[in-house]
Amino acid sequence: MSAATRRVAILAFDEVEALDFAGPYEVFTTASRMALREAPAAAAPFEVFSVARTRHPVRARAGLTLLPDHGFADAPTVDLLIVPGGVVDQAQRCPDTLPWLARTSAQAELTASVCTGAFLLAASGVLQAGPATTHWEDQADLARAFPALEVRAGVRWLDQGRVVTSGGISAGIDMSLHLVARLAGEALALRTARQMEFQWTRG
Repeated sequence: MSAATRRVAILAFDEVEALDFAGPYEVFTTASRMALREAPAAAAPFEVFSVARTRHPVRARAGLTLLPDHGFADAPTVDLLIVPGGVVDQAQRCPDTLPWLARTSAQAELTASVCTGAFLLAASGVLQAGPATTHWEDQADLARAFPALEVRAGVRWLDQGRVVTSGGISAGIDMSLHLVARLAGEALALRTARQMEFQWTRG
């Protein structure tokens, strides 16, 4: 794999919100497909895979079953870590998940959350202060649980530099397109959004 290719890991856990997971997956895999269509001999900008505590099937919210590519023990090096939301209580109590997030984020170039994934980032110490967002329904709870955060409403995503958070569900697609633009250029992000027939909201 070329050094130009960034490894994108998307966390999977029981009760994950399906679109929180699948939206970023679609964005980064489509971005690579669009890049290779234009330059077939070049390296793909992104290699995308899922990681869960183990490689056993994960049951997403509403019943969709996901089969993780890797468990925590065998996950490769991660450049961009995506933490989806959903019902995060069990993941937040898991003795393995928060330490893995902290270790992996420390080594990654960027870490991003979708929706209530912000609670996992905050609980793991990855998201400690500054502006952040989550699903509109959970913003007050996030602010109460982690008062050092400046929880903002009315935004689709917020970029702190090494940590990026987004609002709920479909906002993760907007955030992921922003990350494609940031890491691989706006032109590729625009081609990706057009291929997905998605109206990209920037911010």
